[in-house]
Amino acid sequence: MSSDFESYEQDFAVLTAEITGRIGKVPKLVGDDKKQMVANVEKQLEEARELLEQMELEVREIPPQSRGMYSSRMRSYKQEMGKLEADFKRSRIAYSDEVRNELLGDDGNSSENQRAHLLDNTERLERSSRRLEAGYQIAVETEQIGQEMLENLSHDREKIQRARERV
Repeated sequence: MSSDFESYEQDFAVLTAEITGRIGKVPKLVGDDKKQMVANVEKQLEEARELLEQMELEVREIPPQSRGMYSSRMRSYKQEMGKLEADFKRSRIAYSDEVRNELLGDDGNSSENQRAHLLDNTERLERSSRRLEAGYQIAVETEQIGQEMLENLSHDREKIQRARERV
C-alpha cells in the first residue's frame, strides 16, 4: 500500500511543479492564450485534489503503527495545495482586473480602493478557510484515533475471550 502512496506522491510532486510554472505564466499572457492557460491550471488543480483524495484513502489503509508519518505528509501536501490555490486566485484576480480595465477603459486609479478592499476580503476568506481546514483536520485525526482505539479494544476483547475459553 505504501508503494501506491509513494507513486501518488511522485505524481503529486510533478503535477504541483507544473501548476506552479503555469500560474507564474498566467499574468504574462494575453487574450485566448491566457484563457486557455487558466482553464489548464483549473483542470490540473482538480487533478491534484483528486490525487490528494486517493492519497488520503491510502493512508487510511496503512497499519496504525506507521500511519502517523503518512498523516503528517498529507498535512503538508494539503498546505501546499492551499498555497497553490491561493496563488492561482491571486493570478486570476490580476487577470480579471486586466480584463475589466480593458472592457471599461478604466485607468485603474478609481479602482485602487476597490482592489484593496477586495484583497482584504480575500485574505479574510482565506484565513477563515484555513481555520475550517484545521478544524476538519482535527476531526479527521480524532476519527482516526477513535478507529485505532476501537481496533485495539476489539483485539483485547478477542484475547480475553480466548483466555476465558482456555480457562
